[in-house]
Amino acid sequence: MSHDDSSSSGAVDAEATLARVTRRLIPFLALCYCAAYLDRVNLSFAAATMNRELHFSPAVYGWGAGVFFIGYALLETPSNYILHRVGARLWIARIMVSWGIVSASMAFVRDETSFYALRFLLGAAEAGFMPGIILYLTYWFPQAQRARILAAFLFAVPFATVIGAPVSGAVLSYAEGLGGYRGWQWLFILEAMPALALGVVTWFYLTDRPASADWLSPAERRWLVARLASEAGAEAERAGAQENFSEILPALRDLRALGLGVAYFGVVLALYGLSMWLPQIVEGYGLDVVSAGLVTALPFLLGAGAMLLWGRRSDQRGERLWHTAAAACLAAAGLLAAAAAGSLTTAIAAICIAAIGVFAALPPFWAIVTGAFQGARAAIVIALVNSIGNLAGFFGPYLVGWIKETSGGYGPALLALATGPLVCAALIVYLGRDRTIMGRAHE
Repeated sequence: MSHDDSSSSGAVDAEATLARVTRRLIPFLALCYCAAYLDRVNLSFAAATMNRELHFSPAVYGWGAGVFFIGYALLETPSNYILHRVGARLWIARIMVSWGIVSASMAFVRDETSFYALRFLLGAAEAGFMPGIILYLTYWFPQAQRARILAAFLFAVPFATVIGAPVSGAVLSYAEGLGGYRGWQWLFILEAMPALALGVVTWFYLTDRPASADWLSPAERRWLVARLASEAGAEAERAGAQENFSEILPALRDLRALGLGVAYFGVVLALYGLSMWLPQIVEGYGLDVVSAGLVTALPFLLGAGAMLLWGRRSDQRGERLWHTAAAACLAAAGLLAAAAAGSLTTAIAAICIAAIGVFAALPPFWAIVTGAFQGARAAIVIALVNSIGNLAGFFGPYLVGWIKETSGGYGPALLALATGPLVCAALIVYLGRDRTIMGRAHE
């Protein structure tokens, strides 16, 4: 059925409509998140030379890498609530422009104080972006398609490193001394530019809700609005009409949300513990920055593929719990193997297994979260879960730095990181007994 035929007859091809929404939103949003994640972790590529020149110890670097998540977590929930009230187009554009400015300013770090301050401000500027997009996608996609859609969006996380690792290595190598600036300074300046440009584009490109999507036919808009409203249910719709700030406190006290947040903490501990230190781990085997960038990209490339395949499988099976728990256990096994590795080859193979597990766990996990809550409660809970989880973005890098400084090696640090995914798996299985969470997630 053509687009025009569906409009004139009133009949709608549901699959074609959702495919049109996917093509319109997902590539652009994934590109935006790619820019966000790269600005968050490009510090890991700058670290070796920056730390040496500014005389930062592993503990100082670990603290600075992690303090980003303190600012991020503090402002996550209010930011997501504002997005729910004012719309994604305005709020996502604001977030992207502000974090681009702060990220570029990282080029002018001079000491520990400025390092900590700018990393904190970067987290505060970016707060609300990732959970805001996850919330935004619930406005457009029914629950049954959500794991694969979230996988396509979250694909940006590993893809940013796949692209960013070799590009960052090249910038560090070839821009060194250009215009009187060091390579690590150019890294922050150049990699902030996409966020600034995409922030401006966001204002003109995004559509807040399906009802105002003029790139869909009237029949398609009516079908999508009705489909999502029927899934939410009449009770949730009535609650949505009376949403106000008083929704925040009950959501913050929701033990289901807190449990999911702690489970996410476990996955993020492994994710950022690896992301922020892997280039330095690889360089420790004697590789130059360009080669280290290429080797660092491999685990993230495999993780990206696993994320897409596992998210699709979760949707096809209509199952979330065991898809999340099994992937988390695989991540823990990879980290345990990496801790015992004696060569670069075995270490990278084990880290590839860990990365596959970490990234594969993300789509079914977020399908659980987005399926369990509605309306303003969903906006707040998504942000709360992400805030709790991303506190591990502080503890993970700092933990690795502290253990490395006290033990002299990365093995014990990788052992510590392995506990995170195990905690995630155990909590998800435990929470699976609650049908208000898992019952909706299976629908």
